Amino acid sequence: MAVREASQALHIKGRILAGPQDVRDELWVVGGRVTYERPAGLRDLTTVEGWVLPGLVDAHCHVGLDQHGPVDPGTSEKQALTDRDTGTLLLRDAGSPSDTRWIDDREDLPRIIRAGRHIARTRRYIRNYAWEIEPEDLVAHVRREARRGDGWVKLVGDWIDRDAGDLTACWPRGAVEAAIAAAHEEGARVTAHCFAEDALRDLVEAGIDCVEHATGLTEDTIPLFAEHGVAIVPTLVNIATFPDLADGGQARFPRWADHMRRLHACRYDTVRAAHDAGIRIFTGTDAGGSLAHGLVAAEVAELVTAGLPALDALSAATWSAREWLGRDGLTEGASADLVVYPEDPRADVRVLTAPRRIVLRGRVVG
Repeated sequence: MAVREASQALHIKGRILAGPQDVRDELWVVGGRVTYERPAGLRDLTTVEGWVLPGLVDAHCHVGLDQHGPVDPGTSEKQALTDRDTGTLLLRDAGSPSDTRWIDDREDLPRIIRAGRHIARTRRYIRNYAWEIEPEDLVAHVRREARRGDGWVKLVGDWIDRDAGDLTACWPRGAVEAAIAAAHEEGARVTAHCFAEDALRDLVEAGIDCVEHATGLTEDTIPLFAEHGVAIVPTLVNIATFPDLADGGQARFPRWADHMRRLHACRYDTVRAAHDAGIRIFTGTDAGGSLAHGLVAAEVAELVTAGLPALDALSAATWSAREWLGRDGLTEGASADLVVYPEDPRADVRVLTAPRRIVLRGRVVG
């Protein structure tokens, strides 16, 4: 779809969901920015009506990556456009070997917050994805990726250990502590891929900021996460693939396969318990590996299935997610990155699958 000129002014009427409890009747987009003050003397004013949310957030995806490794710029562009066309306008790229800085120069593509490239233990992650190193090199790589990224670093906290035949922690406690301290010195936050239980306590006590997937949370570690203010991004649309993964590895790694099935079976209980304990939860899809982009609406619906109230699930993809990532929502003077829906998403989050209009940097792009 052609992008309209940025100079076009928009008048958006209906229910502007500027925050969980902040609902307004109208806003204007002038010069690509949000304003709640009626501008005088506008020409070519286009009116759009509906229920309005800030652009959706995928806080765990991978642009420039597929199941085999880095992809070409054309494929990266398609991934970003797929997200945009579903109303997902802010992406936290949780690890990619591709250089996608060129996307920042494209006014028609979503904004990306990058975590650099994954950092994994040698032969303990998906081939062609990560820097694969040993603990003595962890601090140096964390510092490099902190400088390469946009305020985040991504560790692989656990993965299958072929000798053990199951998921085990990847890093000694001392190495994790030094690495997280180094990232914080560089002004970056740290997140980690974790499916299982074993790595979580060391990561949290070492000062980690977020854990991806977090399927291994237990009644012992949930209070620890809450006490330390560690956020989680459950990626439930990705966790749904665990049974198939387990079936594929059953013959060679039966302990691992059984473990993955157990983690899958209690996924909703785990997320609901985390929410009830006050742990911050944000939407992420893990798109760009084996999953397609554009699945944030499905992830919000999964959070509701897990037991989150609809408003909290929406916030995980909009207001609170943007605040957590340090990006504006629908505030006065903010970049007009918003999505208009034909019905109230608070009443039924499935409305997110069918946006009426998508506005990015003040331009109607869908």
